[in-house]
Amino acid sequence: MPRILFLGDIVGRPGRQILHQRLREVRQTRQIDFVIANGENAAAGSGITAKMSREILDTGVDAITLGDHVWDQRGFSTEIGSLEKVCRPANLDSACPGRTHLILGGRGFRLGVFTVLGREFMKVKGTCPFRMAEKMVAELRPQVDALLVEIHAETTSEKIAMGWMLEGQVTAVIGTHTHTPTADGRVLPRGTAYLTDAGMTGPYQSVLGREVEPVLGRFLDGMPRKFTVAQDDVWMRGAIIDCDNEGRATGFELFALPETAAEAGL
Repeated sequence: MPRILFLGDIVGRPGRQILHQRLREVRQTRQIDFVIANGENAAAGSGITAKMSREILDTGVDAITLGDHVWDQRGFSTEIGSLEKVCRPANLDSACPGRTHLILGGRGFRLGVFTVLGREFMKVKGTCPFRMAEKMVAELRPQVDALLVEIHAETTSEKIAMGWMLEGQVTAVIGTHTHTPTADGRVLPRGTAYLTDAGMTGPYQSVLGREVEPVLGRFLDGMPRKFTVAQDDVWMRGAIIDCDNEGRATGFELFALPETAAEAGL
């Protein structure tokens, strides 16, 4: 049965480094067939570059998804079209460059992947994520054996609603964006794995991956500060989904791995 690892938002250099240090080990020991990672915060916490995309793929990631920070790095809009394993949110305007989905192959199995942006409290506005998800599922389902849908959204209600809407139609619905892992991961009754937020692959001694003091200072006095990426207590976090050959989720587990065994008390 295929096994999928989805990793939450990669944050800055610490997030990229832990992938280099530990991902291939994880793939081998956990018998992972496909690794999908959200990379929208890989470049100093905001956006991604083509060079970083290729470096992340070299660590053993099979596909990189993106979110509302997709265009934060200058020039990426001209680079994204050349990146065959990177997709932008499907519900951005149709004039935007980049792929709206990916189809991964391995061991005679085809996995489709796409992302939609939520609309509540998001600065980047896309079309309706629910209508776009319906459209993408209808188009992709005949082409793949399994389908993973990422909803990159601020509100839990949008994510949960998406999970129920797509229940029984896709293998998994995984939420991202808030960088804080939730404990509600499970397989829904009709065979769709669901998780409200996968958390982040990055430093947890932080505020959502940024150094604590400047963020706290901004909350206290409202003055602008540079939010630098934190460095300590780095983890990979996400979810592992097992599915059958028909694309029904058969198992789900939260995934969390520290940068070193000592951090886990091992």
